[in-house]
Amino acid sequence: MTVPGMLTPSELRSAVDSGEIDTIVTAFPDLYGRLVGKRITGHFFVNEVMGDGIHACDYLLACDMEMDPTPGYAYTSWETGYGDLHAVPDMSTLRRVSWHEKTALVLCDCVESDGTPVPVSPRGVLKQQLARAADAGFSVRTGNELEFFLFRDDYDSANAKDYRNLASSQHYIEDYHVLSGTFAEPVIGAIRRGMDASGVPVEFSKGEWGPGQHEINLRYAEALEMADRHVIYKLGAKEIAAQQGHSLTFMAKWAQEMAGNSLHIHASLWRPDGSAVFGEPGETLPGTSAKGPAVFRHWLGGLLAHARELSLFFAPTVNSYKRYQPGTFAPTAIAWSWDNRTAGLRVVGQGDALRAECRIPGADANPYLAAAAIVAAGLDGISRELEPEPAFEGDVYAAEGLTQVPHRMADAIAELEASTFAREAFGDLLIDHFLHFARTELGQHESAVTDWERRRYFERV
Repeated sequence: MTVPGMLTPSELRSAVDSGEIDTIVTAFPDLYGRLVGKRITGHFFVNEVMGDGIHACDYLLACDMEMDPTPGYAYTSWETGYGDLHAVPDMSTLRRVSWHEKTALVLCDCVESDGTPVPVSPRGVLKQQLARAADAGFSVRTGNELEFFLFRDDYDSANAKDYRNLASSQHYIEDYHVLSGTFAEPVIGAIRRGMDASGVPVEFSKGEWGPGQHEINLRYAEALEMADRHVIYKLGAKEIAAQQGHSLTFMAKWAQEMAGNSLHIHASLWRPDGSAVFGEPGETLPGTSAKGPAVFRHWLGGLLAHARELSLFFAPTVNSYKRYQPGTFAPTAIAWSWDNRTAGLRVVGQGDALRAECRIPGADANPYLAAAAIVAAGLDGISRELEPEPAFEGDVYAAEGLTQVPHRMADAIAELEASTFAREAFGDLLIDHFLHFARTELGQHESAVTDWERRRYFERV
């Protein structure tokens, strides 16, 4: 299927020669899933960069949200001199950026000077897990549902207000409300159309379960392509909102009294001939009306077995864990169920559409790492023929005895630190790197003095 907005190298050359395109955003995802890179003039890109790539400081994969070089990483440090990594354009990702004039974008793979993949690059981590799936005879397709809150304040005014007392785009819960969606359509419609014209096919948009909260669903795709579309979408949504004088946030929990922002990842396996593995003949899944092959049960078994120890891949910030609250459509327990939004794993669809929806990640998750965790867990379940417990029926929030999603970042760090499976699946270097990243994030939070503390203690202690 032809995807509007995608470009071939020859089409780019022609567009640059005619002046139709004069800028190429050349970028790769960092540990947070943000795109970092350079804007390159069109003629220089097609003559020099397209074949050779660019260089960028390797601290970009070893710094925090504030771009501070963080000591303690084995991958790079002041001791190693913070040298360059080589970012090689993956020309299959080349596309127009419809919301910017005369602009295209391409994503890069990070490699060392000898051409070997950088082991802590998120895009490379996902590619490694997908290669393992291919060795087992599978390709992985995913579909991401991503939520955000839209505000009437632009980013400058939101910052000037210290992100307090912001005006949501709507003042009531607008879940599925068409009228409310109409009021937000100048921004949401621009995002939908901008993505669809830029190689990021959109299925639909809708109001969500919070005032000013929205969801724009992207068309499912091969897992690496889905993650690429995801990061481009997040960047584009913010840029388009800013162009319209608004702001939006993908924070997992932007306000205590509001619903959280989720990332729901639907995943399925496919054969090289394009047939759906989960759609192959099989028995009725225990506790459901769905039918599927044994491989689907084992995939579920792997997700259930490893979701807690891999939770840091789904919830990478301190704020992530404030989303896990009962009665908010965010999961609190690791259970699977048939079409049940209180469960961490929701099974939906029939036949070729049968799939497992992982509802544990928040909208702040790095989509490459979250998908890599799902693939690694599912493959282990298939390899070891892990059987899931019978499907849960009823309100998972009210259930007792179920394994819980970690509710603190410190607990998630401890789970990953103790995980033999994670080190076997991802390697010591990546796990140690990601643990240091998480400990640094947690340490920054634990040393911060908050508004809550000042309000509580300033006068009364």
